[in-house]
Formats: sequence, C-alpha cells, structure tokens
Amino acid sequence: MSDWSEATLERARQIIARYPEKRSAVMPLLYLAMAEEGWLTDHAIEQVAELLDLTPAQVQSVASFYTMYKREPVGRYLISVCTSISCMLCGSDDVLHAIEDEADLPAGETDDDGLLTVEHVECLGACGGAPVVQVNYELIEGVTPEKARELVRWLRNATPAVVNTDEMQELFGGRRSFDWAIPTEDGAVGPYPAFQPYGTVGQDRRS
Repeated sequence: MSDWSEATLERARQIIARYPEKRSAVMPLLYLAMAEEGWLTDHAIEQVAELLDLTPAQVQSVASFYTMYKREPVGRYLISVCTSISCMLCGSDDVLHAIEDEADLPAGETDDDGLLTVEHVECLGACGGAPVVQVNYELIEGVTPEKARELVRWLRNATPAVVNTDEMQELFGGRRSFDWAIPTEDGAVGPYPAFQPYGTVGQDRRS
C-alpha cells in the first residue's frame, strides 16, 4: 500500500532492525511518518501499522496519547511555549501572549499561510533556563516577551531552511540552565525532532 519514498522506507527498515520486537519501533516510525507526510494522516497510521504488523488502532492509541504526534497539519515552524510551573513563575504566560499577539494567532492554531503554529506545552526539562520556548523542538532558554516577538518576526522574514538551537539561543535567548558544552551546526528541517536516522537534520545555513 505504500507510496512513501524508497529512502523513507529504507530508513524505516533500518530503525525497525534496531529492535528485538518490531512493535517497539512504533514511536520513531511515527516521527518518520510525520517527516514523510507532514503530519499523521490516516494513511501514515496505516503505513506504520503495516510495517510493524500492528493494527491501525494500536498505532493510533500511541499517536493519540502523546501530544508531540500531530494528527492535524501544522505550520512549517512549530513554536512551543512551556507553561509548566517553573516557566510560569518566570513569566512564560507573558511570553506566550507576546508570541500569540505578534503572530496574530492563538495557541493551538496554524496561520493561513501554513507557516506558523503556536502551542503551549508541559515541562520541556530545562527549568533552570525558564521561560523556555522551542521551535521545531529546538530549544531556546531564558526568553523574554520582547525576544519572543523578535523570534516570530525572524521566522516570518528570514524563513530559515534549518532552525538551530545554538543560533536561536544566541539571537533570542537569555539565561541558560547550564553552559552548553558542544556547539552544533545541525538543526531541524521541519516541525519534528532533528534526528539523523529520520533524515530530519540539516546544517545551519551560517556554516
């Protein structure tokens, strides 16, 4: 039934081969499906099920449990604002409102151009650098409302092919939870995590 590219199918086979039980590959294959189709379409769910010898209902039960698996189309840039307790106490509500206002887009929505999606999320695991924002799962710590507005304008005007956590931290971030040890030029090429096995990694355009 597949009309996925051969490159994606080969990546899927390589990922499945890493697990003693095929079904254990369901979560990485869901990310792979998002990279292939843009979001988790019914076809994507069926394709993952076929590859893993599962039923679509079994795959859907995983996809619907975790919020990072998108069951509706999202923009080219997925802006996620942590609103858990540490970030909230440090002003993440103001950061979220600034992003919503600058993007003219309420949380949970995607703009008409398919460029931006804004969402608020639970803890992103960088409480020491609160408030924390992610763009396509690339982290920015210590974001102020003013810098959040700059971030939205940058995404709209520069439309970077790759979003890189080091670049965005330098441009829009503040206090970090700790000193980042190893700079990276790799970044995300779409609204899904940047992982080499998924083919979702690109090079920072400054390189």
